[in-house]
Amino acid sequence: MARKSFSRTERVRLFDLHGGKCHLCGEKIKVGDAWDLEHLVPWELTRDDSDDNVKPAHKSCHKAKTADDVAAIRKADRIRAKHIGAWPKSKSTIQSRGFPKSREPLNARERT
Repeated sequence: MARKSFSRTERVRLFDLHGGKCHLCGEKIKVGDAWDLEHLVPWELTRDDSDDNVKPAHKSCHKAKTADDVAAIRKADRIRAKHIGAWPKSKSTIQSRGFPKSREPLNARERT
């Protein structure tokens, strides 16, 4: 599924819908400030572009949040890969511990 590209009309509508405030820091987005539409729950996890999940945020605030989201996204990818059986199996073998050295040979016990 391709990521949605928001049109100028949709960006303005969402900006007005949320009062022109950055939902991450709570400050007003001023004229000339760089801003993005930011997903509350990362798009990579939900593929949700609904009005409830997309809000305006300063580019700097968005960048900081996205950096934190990357670890959660990668973990979800690993869990999904394990679930569908696509996780690589280990190539190492499990080495046997062997028997303890203090154990008597079986034949010695039978003789007594």
